[in-house]
Amino acid sequence: MGSSLSMSMPMARSRSAPALAVLGLLGGLAAPLAQAQAPQQHRIVTLSPSLTEAVCALGHCAELVGTDRYSSWPGSVAKLPKVGGLQDAQIERIVALRPDMVLLGPRSRAGDRLSALGVPVQVFDARTHADLKRMLISVGQSLGESARAAELVARIERELDAAARRVPAHLRGRSVYVEVGVGPTAASAASFIGETVARLGLVNIVPGDMGLFPRVNSEMVVRRGPDLVIGPQSTLFNVTDRPGWAGMQALRQHQVCQLDADRMDLLSRPGPRLGEAAHMLVDCLLGLPQVLR
Repeated sequence: MGSSLSMSMPMARSRSAPALAVLGLLGGLAAPLAQAQAPQQHRIVTLSPSLTEAVCALGHCAELVGTDRYSSWPGSVAKLPKVGGLQDAQIERIVALRPDMVLLGPRSRAGDRLSALGVPVQVFDARTHADLKRMLISVGQSLGESARAAELVARIERELDAAARRVPAHLRGRSVYVEVGVGPTAASAASFIGETVARLGLVNIVPGDMGLFPRVNSEMVVRRGPDLVIGPQSTLFNVTDRPGWAGMQALRQHQVCQLDADRMDLLSRPGPRLGEAAHMLVDCLLGLPQVLR
């Protein structure tokens, strides 16, 4: 997903001497007509990891000239200039990179300022699976990769289906709490992460009407008693110290997936690696001690 798409153009057909003579009479048009037109090369800046990954998955990684500070996949983007983040994009540095395409999310503050400076800006939102598919298709259209984008969307669907088939029967229908940050902050059933766990046959204890990624009350989690807990090592390493949590069935039975930073990045980015994230979750769940109902 990180290499540039190489495009080949048809070779110009050889011409006979009379034909070339005729073209010569038309004002020397023979040379331009004989040249193959090179594919358009962009100068792209992305202001979210998901969009960086989308550009690379569509074969245009080599056209990136800058990314946000959090973009880390594929590894080749690490050497690119970093232009800030969601709330602190470095406008002057972006302009200095002379992009002809800046891709950002709807919550970035940079869009209006860049547009006022004449920088072409495209805004994408990817908070659900449906949003993600639309984003990939739209980016594909902008890059002239509509067919590749459609295949990428189809591949993600195949990967999600394959991950769901790997979930063993004893885990299907189990309730789950998915933590994504301090607060604690959870992924609700309405979020793209919530949709992923639902595709795996799990039942999210945080309903969608609380928002996509709401801060939740720890006592609510204890009351709802999830069978499984998924979240970052950075917030779950001392989870038994939270009031009431030590007695939760999921913790007593060691049904906790503590994800390192790389796996949390994979899970929390609504991008082309969505199917890979689903398989990662299944791998973690399969590694837990089996508990019979």
